[in-house]
Amino acid sequence: MTSEPGKKIRAQIVDDEDLARQIVREMLAPHPEVEIVAECANGFEAVRMAAELKPDLIFLDTQMPKLDGFEVLELIGEGVAVVFVTAYDEHALRAFEVHAVDYLMKPFRAERFEAALDRAKQRIGGTTPFRPEELTASSRSAGMYAERVVVKDGTRVQLIPVSKLDYAEAQDDYVALASQGKKHLKQQTISSLEAALDPKNFVRIHRSYLVNLERVTRLEPYGKDTHVVILNDGARLPVSRSGYARLKAFLDQQA
Repeated sequence: MTSEPGKKIRAQIVDDEDLARQIVREMLAPHPEVEIVAECANGFEAVRMAAELKPDLIFLDTQMPKLDGFEVLELIGEGVAVVFVTAYDEHALRAFEVHAVDYLMKPFRAERFEAALDRAKQRIGGTTPFRPEELTASSRSAGMYAERVVVKDGTRVQLIPVSKLDYAEAQDDYVALASQGKKHLKQQTISSLEAALDPKNFVRIHRSYLVNLERVTRLEPYGKDTHVVILNDGARLPVSRSGYARLKAFLDQQA
């Protein structure tokens, strides 16, 4: 399924380089069916404008200061066609292809731009689910893990360093991120968050809980065949049987 006949495609251009935005703008000029509704020079502005204007299509740079293209995509969520504008390596490009998201490798030719635009048009209004966090995870090289978690609270964007993350709790299609006495709700599965974090530092102790091992002080029994873990701030989290084995191995190493 493609966009409705006669309906304009609302496009947003996001790049911290003026010249890069200008090139995309000029290549869109021969396409009256595409209306540029916003141009943004940084990720924070891109997230805010996307929430306000609801674009159908975003030309998104992947390498920007403060908030990169992957983090922008996580906060924008599903329902928008994205053409990445990137200087990433082949590993990331394979990730884009696997997730049916097109890309433009800088510098790109007009023919390549046209092909990307055509592919994006096919995407608009389609039914194929798109999981931004899966794209982000698959773009990382082996052994690389997230250094921070991005969360959108209304029009504000929170950046939580993983070192400040105490634990995460699954809540349906969301995760509640506990950090420095506060909780931040993010639309993401706990499994995808687990995949993004270094397993040396974070352990899934329960199907609904992921904990920062540096916050763990002790493990206690709680009823028959059940346990709880106590964190340094006094929080008590349930521990499953498999989670108990993982935690006990860690605590034995620290003893």
